[in-house]
Amino acid sequence: MTARASRFWGRRRYAVIIVLLAGLAMWGCGPMRRTGPSDGAPRVDGARALERVEGLVGLGPRPAGSPGAKWTAEWIAAFCMECGGRPQISTWGEDTVTGRRTFRNVTVVIPGRRRQRVILGSHYDTKELPGVPGFIGANDSGSSTGLLLEIVRTVAAAERPPPWTLECVFFDGEECQHRYGPRDGLHGSRQHAGQIRVAGRRRDYRAMILLDMVGDRDLSLTLPADTDPALARLAFACADSLGTRDRIGWFRAGDILDDHVPFAELGLPVINLIDFEYGPGNAWWHTSEDTLDKLSADSLAAVGNLVLELIWRLPAR
Repeated sequence: MTARASRFWGRRRYAVIIVLLAGLAMWGCGPMRRTGPSDGAPRVDGARALERVEGLVGLGPRPAGSPGAKWTAEWIAAFCMECGGRPQISTWGEDTVTGRRTFRNVTVVIPGRRRQRVILGSHYDTKELPGVPGFIGANDSGSSTGLLLEIVRTVAAAERPPPWTLECVFFDGEECQHRYGPRDGLHGSRQHAGQIRVAGRRRDYRAMILLDMVGDRDLSLTLPADTDPALARLAFACADSLGTRDRIGWFRAGDILDDHVPFAELGLPVINLIDFEYGPGNAWWHTSEDTLDKLSADSLAAVGNLVLELIWRLPAR
């Protein structure tokens, strides 16, 4: 399996990308304003993060291998470029349990004061639900992807570079078609972690932070049991300093199989910031109830600020 990194400015798609960028100009990055104190972490604008989510959800369903997923990857890359980044779309094919599919990861790197990297990840694909053909995934995966886009904008506009080089990756193919396995689910994260392994670049990375289902208006982050203990302690300390300690705890109902797992297997310290209590008994997860009205700007700001505080306070090893 090989990856092909490419700019998405194909001649036949030039006019389409112009339309995308015009839409971004209406609600997108805006001026590159400086944010946050020079000696501390910048802060996320929750309202703008929610706008990112709304824009993403407006593209419609985006299951892996679909035209919607392709357009979404290009839309994400266009936004990151507007923010001053140099995004790459990595495209590859895999034989899956439902046949061969094309996947696309979008990666943008924000240089930091250290060359060693922290991966910030979110999947952008949506689950294919037979009973919900128009499933838009406002929280899963709209909230985390919209927030990561706003983090990109916020850090790019900050007074100083981040303490670590940030590798922001928008994963394709996290959702499984039938049951998670070697040929079903976690396609984008396995591909990215595999590239790091093959290149022998494990030592280039300090940690991996995953965002998933972070927009619930009744926010309750549930850290999986495989969270790196030091990262968990730091996250709790950061939340305490931000006044949001009551919004983060441990997931008590077992493991959570998510895009952090391939990086944990690589030997990286990982933390998955996920709210796996979406609605009563997680009842809104993977249903038609996963809609924008269930989300809040306050929750997105709380998670975004926690992520940035964690990065700014993450010690060297």
